[in-house]
Amino acid sequence: MGKAQITTVTLAEWVVAAEALAAGDATLLSLWGADGAVQMALMDAGHGLRVLTLPTETTFPSVARHHAPAQRLERTMTDLYGLTPAATPDPRPWLDHGRWPMRHPLGAKGPVAPEPPYAFLPVEGESLHQVAVGPVHAGIIEPGHFRFTAQGETVVRLEQRLGYTHKGVDALMLGASLERGAQIAGRVSGDSAVAYQWGFARAVETALDASVPPRATALRAVMAELERLANHLGDIGAICNDAAFAMMLAHCGALREHTLRAVGLAFGHRFCRDCICPGGVARDLTTEGAGALRDLVAEVRAKFPALVALYDGTASLQDRTVATGTLSPALAARFGAGGYVGRASGRDFDTRRDLPYAPYDRLSFTVPTRAEGDVNARVWVRIHEVEQSLALLSQLLDTLPEGPIHAALRAPTEPSAALTLTEGFRGDILIWLAMDASGTITRCHLRDPSWFQWPLLEAVIDGNIIADFPLCNKSFNCSYSGVDL
Repeated sequence: MGKAQITTVTLAEWVVAAEALAAGDATLLSLWGADGAVQMALMDAGHGLRVLTLPTETTFPSVARHHAPAQRLERTMTDLYGLTPAATPDPRPWLDHGRWPMRHPLGAKGPVAPEPPYAFLPVEGESLHQVAVGPVHAGIIEPGHFRFTAQGETVVRLEQRLGYTHKGVDALMLGASLERGAQIAGRVSGDSAVAYQWGFARAVETALDASVPPRATALRAVMAELERLANHLGDIGAICNDAAFAMMLAHCGALREHTLRAVGLAFGHRFCRDCICPGGVARDLTTEGAGALRDLVAEVRAKFPALVALYDGTASLQDRTVATGTLSPALAARFGAGGYVGRASGRDFDTRRDLPYAPYDRLSFTVPTRAEGDVNARVWVRIHEVEQSLALLSQLLDTLPEGPIHAALRAPTEPSAALTLTEGFRGDILIWLAMDASGTITRCHLRDPSWFQWPLLEAVIDGNIIADFPLCNKSFNCSYSGVDL
């Protein structure tokens, strides 16, 4: 994967870039604030990456005015930095619920002002009623508020209110060492610890032009595919459970638990937390650990096909998942939806293949896609990705190179920055890292794929019944923590 092109632009050039997004000539990767600037990452049709920097202390031309996927990112930038998008279509706060000790904590800090009640978007029509769900839910899940407007049982609008798991990640990264930054990155979204750690490590290594030992890159991929496997198995079972088919939840849950136990035995932590670090990995794979992983692959290969046949052959399941929560290919492409959400709606993009990084550049795998865009399609993409992860694990374990697992990084000699995209189980995770000449982090922006998936969940529930929301929601399985930062 080549380095992103980093360019300082004028106001006019910034607007041209926003118009290119609206025209579909580029994909928005992220948008974030910095000290005295706003920055935007784009990907062109040939998968070339660009980072645009627009110097400003106050306002900037709204990207969301031209391109809706930028809305929540702009609102977050305003909350944190006080940078105001001019002519924005949605000036409401996003992360700031009026309970912080100050306004704009990363910019020109200001006193807390009384916040009026959050203004949900109006809906007009006859016989409409609202159903408010959350932020506290009946299950042990993260908090989020969902405001349904319905006509009878049919949903005519869903609006989300998130931000309840805000933990100040951007502020924690400021002034942190690279070691501390790696720890923070691995805790942004717990079910994606490997992907975030790997993305952060790659950003450090790209900025410092450092090489990683082959064994370390192979072990990173082993961890990543195990993370993907465990999450997909859990999701497949949970989706079926929301369609009142608990048997699939039980069997998939057992396989997920066996996966996590094997991971714990192999790498010392069930979620591989702190196992990836800049320069390599912190834990090697022993002969015993490799044997446990081979046994796991054999077990899942033996048991998973029967579960797939059970899903495919159960009419009551198909009745709930087929044609439910349909995301159009056009909308998936417009939002640059990653992972199973985008691929189930025909967006054929995977950073492991399209922006290849070691060791995926030497491995054989396919990227499954579907065109239907419904819950069923998102289940099938997961099913095929489980199969691909099993194949990748076999390749990695069979060809695992010998040698060191970590290389010392050279000390930086000047300020540097880098952008990386790393494939997590939900899709591409973006890391923008800037550091000074001492190696201290001056800005680290972490963008979860859920930033562009949550708004699409609002779109797909339109016209469905309220009772199908849990099914649609679980088929997306967006991260709350990953976007609340």
